[in-house]
Amino acid sequence: MPSRIRRRGSGFSVGKFIVAVVVLATFVAVLLLNGVLTAKTSSDAEGHLQRGPDDQVPVAVHDGGSAIDTIHDPVRTLSYPAKTIALTFDDGPDPEWTPQILEVLEKYQVPGTFFVLGSLAAQHPDLVREMRATGSEIGLHTFTHPNLAEASTNRIDRELTLTQLALAGATGEISYLVRPPYSSRSDALTNTEYEVVRELGERGYVTALTDFDSRDWERKGVDVIEKASTPSSDAGGALLLHDAGGDRAQTVAALDRLIPQLQAQGWRFTTVSEGLGLPTANTPADTWDRIFGMILVGAAGVSTYIVRGLEWLLLLVGALVVARLAIMVVVARRHAKQSRLATRSRSGPWFTDPVSVVVPAYNEKECIEHTVRSLVASDHPVEIIVVDDGSTDGTPDIVERLGLPGVRVIRQPNGGKPAALNAGIRAARHEIVVMIDGDTVFEPTTVGTLVQPFVRPEVGAVAGNAKVANRRSLVSRWQHIEYVMGFNLDRRVYDLWRCMTTVPGAVGAFRRAALIEVGGVSDDTLAEDTDLTMALCRAGWRVVYEERARAWTEAPGTLGQLWRQRYRWSYGTIQSMWKHRASVVARGPAGHFGRVGLLNIALFQVVLPLLAPLVDVFLVYGLFFLDPVTTLLAWGGVQLIQLFAAVYAFRLEREKIRVLWLLPFQQIVYRQLMYAVLIQSIMTALAGIRLKWQKLRRTGDFGGAPVERTVGAGLG
Repeated sequence: MPSRIRRRGSGFSVGKFIVAVVVLATFVAVLLLNGVLTAKTSSDAEGHLQRGPDDQVPVAVHDGGSAIDTIHDPVRTLSYPAKTIALTFDDGPDPEWTPQILEVLEKYQVPGTFFVLGSLAAQHPDLVREMRATGSEIGLHTFTHPNLAEASTNRIDRELTLTQLALAGATGEISYLVRPPYSSRSDALTNTEYEVVRELGERGYVTALTDFDSRDWERKGVDVIEKASTPSSDAGGALLLHDAGGDRAQTVAALDRLIPQLQAQGWRFTTVSEGLGLPTANTPADTWDRIFGMILVGAAGVSTYIVRGLEWLLLLVGALVVARLAIMVVVARRHAKQSRLATRSRSGPWFTDPVSVVVPAYNEKECIEHTVRSLVASDHPVEIIVVDDGSTDGTPDIVERLGLPGVRVIRQPNGGKPAALNAGIRAARHEIVVMIDGDTVFEPTTVGTLVQPFVRPEVGAVAGNAKVANRRSLVSRWQHIEYVMGFNLDRRVYDLWRCMTTVPGAVGAFRRAALIEVGGVSDDTLAEDTDLTMALCRAGWRVVYEERARAWTEAPGTLGQLWRQRYRWSYGTIQSMWKHRASVVARGPAGHFGRVGLLNIALFQVVLPLLAPLVDVFLVYGLFFLDPVTTLLAWGGVQLIQLFAAVYAFRLEREKIRVLWLLPFQQIVYRQLMYAVLIQSIMTALAGIRLKWQKLRRTGDFGGAPVERTVGAGLG
């Protein structure tokens, strides 16, 4: 493969960056649009402030009718004829209550005037069309329900323009009737509110206020609403009701009683414009308003469906988090208990045969001496085979100069880690082969503990307990948390469920017969340890986890190195899942592994990490557009679950929990990095690009390993 193509598969790509930016920008735009459309607003009743001065309100307006026309000079007010009533509805449309109100209106063949919110009209254009189809008219109640007395002129213009566009997109019409949020009667206008009315007139709008208030927002009962809605005299007027903003069941019931009662008393029901003797309120929109309106309504629909889908995915994340916690508490605890009981009550034979330890090494000069010395210090008889895979930094020379007993060096041209491991397996003299990375150190008891499960003939491989040795940097500490509450905890579960998915390359032991049966270590994937483990499980071999067999590995110390490592791991895991996908429908041990092991990887290592950032996305979304307190409580609840899981995992591993103060920052920063890595891995896999192995720079830092003093004594 040409080097140019390899760089495209593993390095920076301007095309990928542009695609990522476009996707991210689109995602943010969808959330912002949906946030504006669905932002929590107060009802009209909740928005009234203390009344201000009204000395600048003309007497003719103060004492006049409920509709105010400031389009012409002088200002005029309009009133309804006697025994004439206009049923007006604010704050809708609402998908639950508006259809019920329309049904009542149609039942008695009376029209209504609906002052709609543009944000809701854009979300429910079918309801707006139904209003017009049943003979009702539509006025404007702004787009997001602000108090216009506190809004700038630009905000007022934006609120009305967007609402007109929503109306044009839904019905092809516009309206000149406006009812400002939090308004009531004309005799209650303050100076600032009257200035809004004048501003609306300059834009060609007639302000339609109310004469009667049903006070249905108080929800004090159907009788109370009916009584408040019944005029005390024959003077006509506009009745204020609501078709949204909360439970409107009482409004619907009261309306069903009020209309026939007033009809029996000789009252005529009309729309606002007809009752005031004005031209019809709804007129055809021009072409551009219709086009932009349809774009707005279409975008609103798309954003609504996308966000609803994201909300369902968020519920899935919550379910997976809870499921993982339950599995940890029940299954992992059971594994730990069984492991302790087995250790205390063991009376059977011990595995004492010598074993072969294979160390694949490529440019490991910083770590190789630590690794080899830790192996020589093992309390179990071992032969050590260091397979140098074409190093250019003198790695094999360092090993040979040590002159340690029982250590052999095999040199071969660079062929990759699987080739090096297979060479070591062929050269091994013993039936049990232990594999260890060249950047890892063992404790003296590690090998002996690791191989004990092989007294059972059905055991084909044993996974050890890999731990982070370098814990000085923030990045390595985050990985330490991940190793404890992630990888090793998962292996406890996989052990009990007999579906181990990965024997880590840092610390694993294998039966030669099992390795030969599956054809050795394959180079089909970049996660050769996962691929090999899956092959052994499919072949029917038992793969177990030995938590006491501890190995200390040097984790990446920078975000860049971590990215390269996890990119390879993630990509290799996806390759391995695809390679062994047939096990999902297989029978016997292979089928058990496929339907349990692969399903667990898919749910908890792909789906959950992929969706987990939604928790943080909806935190930001909720702080801006939802109830901030509820949002913070929900987000905090998820973090508490994570903290509980972490503390529990650290207790099982007998690790100090003081490092967990970094957990919240890990959730915010580290998780997003892992999300990006997984996305890139999936895109790379879908594109069919063959990712090359990416060697990490090592420093030889094993400061956190308890064996450092032992193996370090001979360094120099």
